[in-house]
Amino acid sequence: MAAHEGFRHLVLAILVFAFEASLFSGVVSIYVRPPPRQTLFFHHKDEDSASPQQVHISLVGQDKMRISWITENSSPATVKYGTSPGVYDNSADGTTSSYHYVLYKSGEIHDVVVGPLKPNTVYYYRCGPDSAQERSFKTPPAQLPIKFAIVGDLGQTGWTNSTLQHVAKSNYDMLLLPGDLSYADLDQPLWDSFGRMVEPLASQRPWMVTQGNHEIEKLPIIHSTKFTSYNARWRMPFEESGSNSNLYYSFDAAGVHVVMLGSYTDFDQNSDQYKWLEADLNKVDRGKTPWIVVLIHAPWYNTNTAHQGEVESEGMRKAMEGLIHQARVGVVFAGHVHAYERFTRVSNGKPDNCGPVHITIGDGGNREGLASRFMNPQPAISVFREASFGHGQLEVVNATHAQWTWHRNDDDKPIASDSIWLRSLTSDPTCKL
Repeated sequence: MAAHEGFRHLVLAILVFAFEASLFSGVVSIYVRPPPRQTLFFHHKDEDSASPQQVHISLVGQDKMRISWITENSSPATVKYGTSPGVYDNSADGTTSSYHYVLYKSGEIHDVVVGPLKPNTVYYYRCGPDSAQERSFKTPPAQLPIKFAIVGDLGQTGWTNSTLQHVAKSNYDMLLLPGDLSYADLDQPLWDSFGRMVEPLASQRPWMVTQGNHEIEKLPIIHSTKFTSYNARWRMPFEESGSNSNLYYSFDAAGVHVVMLGSYTDFDQNSDQYKWLEADLNKVDRGKTPWIVVLIHAPWYNTNTAHQGEVESEGMRKAMEGLIHQARVGVVFAGHVHAYERFTRVSNGKPDNCGPVHITIGDGGNREGLASRFMNPQPAISVFREASFGHGQLEVVNATHAQWTWHRNDDDKPIASDSIWLRSLTSDPTCKL
């Protein structure tokens, strides 16, 4: 899949030059990003070109799972699975695709949907007809409680490794990622490296993701299509929620309705995304899903000096905040800013007991480093902020209460650096719809 290293780096240098030359920003920021850190590269360890690699799973509907993997050469998209090790009572076939990006050609990308599956159950599976390796995954519970691991702006550095080690110990049911996955930034083999890095976790629990600015990878003239790699490798269940784009979708998990929005596709009131969001929120049955959680990439509220004044933040907030508030969304998670920040319940820039809590969790470990400068004095709506790498856990205990905790990587012990109990807005009489 990878070209000769010297040639690849030459091509990459040309692409980066073209990419940077194409950038335009109407906002001048006082933020100066620290020097980047080294990106790690994870190689394929199995010499068999038909060996499955980069395996990850994602939820499809109420009782199905999409299993995705890549092989270097052609191989049938088949999964055998069952509830006992080595015993596969079921099998499913799927589709195979690939993509080109300038001179790069991906491996064979296999997508197979398996199910119906039982909730809160461990399944054992093999990818491909001749794979010797058995893997396993656990389905989410059908009823509360449920625990989400949440982390943004992962990248693939030593910091990322630390974050994933902490996440692995959290006994989570599902991971939510609000954009900026691989930080490949045109260098397509880094997508392969990222897939290998996250496979130990992403093959065992569903990873539900949305896109960030580092997934765009558009080059004028050379490659004019946005999100080519992201859409090909990380297919999410958008059709099941009535969306016509992999860049925004929703799904239910236990008693939580999760909405994944696209900060880098149209979001104004005439856009398909806006119309879809309005319809999606109107269909939510709060009796079945008393919680609504929204993920975006560019934060709508931010007191860090990084990424101020961006249209993806301010414009999207102005367009969609009314829908979010009217639907009594409980929490909005964002990435993009490489730090952690939690706001009080807020709407229209002011404290609002019926507005969502906004949390920036863009501190997964990316190569660009931390955004360490915050505005002073600290605004009243900003409750807690810190420039440290880490991850968050949202444990929705029941229909009325959930606990949010943020864990910094610097802590060897799994102690929450920030923690708060949240009450669902549907259980607050003053916020009744």
